[in-house]
Amino acid sequence: MSFQDTKRQGRILYVVNEDWAFLLNRLPMARAARNAGLEVHVATNVSNGAAAIEAEGFVLHHIPFQRGQRTMPTAAATLKAIRKVEHGIKPSIVHHSGVQCCVFGSLAALDQTFPVVNAITGLGYIFTSSSSRSRLLKRLLTRLLPWLLNRKCSYTIVQNPDDRETLLALGANPDRMMLIPGSGVDDELLQPLPEPEGRITVGFAGRLLVDKGIRTVVRAYDLLRDQGHDINLIIAGNPDPANPSSVSREEIDAWAARPGITWLGHIDDIVSLWRASHIAVLPSYREGLPGALMEAAACGRPLIATDTPGCREIVLTNQTGLLVPLEDSEALAGAILRLAESPELRASYGAAARRRVSERFSARIIGHAITRLYDDILTHGEILSATSNGRENPYRPSH
Repeated sequence: MSFQDTKRQGRILYVVNEDWAFLLNRLPMARAARNAGLEVHVATNVSNGAAAIEAEGFVLHHIPFQRGQRTMPTAAATLKAIRKVEHGIKPSIVHHSGVQCCVFGSLAALDQTFPVVNAITGLGYIFTSSSSRSRLLKRLLTRLLPWLLNRKCSYTIVQNPDDRETLLALGANPDRMMLIPGSGVDDELLQPLPEPEGRITVGFAGRLLVDKGIRTVVRAYDLLRDQGHDINLIIAGNPDPANPSSVSREEIDAWAARPGITWLGHIDDIVSLWRASHIAVLPSYREGLPGALMEAAACGRPLIATDTPGCREIVLTNQTGLLVPLEDSEALAGAILRLAESPELRASYGAAARRRVSERFSARIIGHAITRLYDDILTHGEILSATSNGRENPYRPSH
């Protein structure tokens, strides 16, 4: 009997590179799996998230992931640690989150028979950077990924159609691929907020990486201030030294010293950012599905983003917000000014953004989709709606 009808006994192991990444991005999925009757285990690099993970009733396992370090000894230690956890708990299903974990986890499971879900949460720095090192890694991944994803017991989740088409072009099997948009936004906790009083404030939330577009945001802000527009900018997020795309602390300090710019660093209460902001911006190079914009949308904020994979799934031009070209600070400044000068557009786009999140990206919808997918895999050994060929998600609940 399906665990859609009764609670299934079994263990699911989530493999995530950082504990904060699990809490930020995978928590709604893991809760859905727990509520469906699966015993949830989390294998990750542990920093400050242990108490929060264990408070959910999940079993935590330390894995020595080292983002940004790809030497053979560190990779071997990670593979050995993953295999040790799998041998100890004998999982019913393993869910890898992100390209690094999909590669390491799939290699660790090569001689195992348990089903593996490889969640491609965005193709990230390696696919967006033009550096010689990233080009080498991209060539390696284009050969390695299809081989790992097409294993008999492997299934693939993508978050947006662009990533799906990229993987299909590399040779991934469409019958073993499912598009499930994100990990879910708690639209019951995140409610529409009234606009703040005072001068127009733009909010940015995310790691402070070049490929998140943070420099484009600051350049657009400078253009607006130089033109005499009295607009504020709030930046929430920290640099990420493990990522080659990270900006430096010195650069951030220089931004924060400018009039009208506030740098908050990491914040736990994302609602406080959107309560203080009129507009949400994320001119990213590429996303799986941008959680920051979905949270802003749930709070009823109009959105501005780049016309790039992932971003265009939540930002619909002239509906939920505005799309601008990549690395175009002038276009971004113009979009900000357009919304800054029109309370009517901000209200219209914000309301539409909220509806889109509730109708497509809510934790309830995504939780239903992921547990149905787990159930198909565990019960039938296949994605039952394989006729979709990865083109759409057949697991959405009826309204």
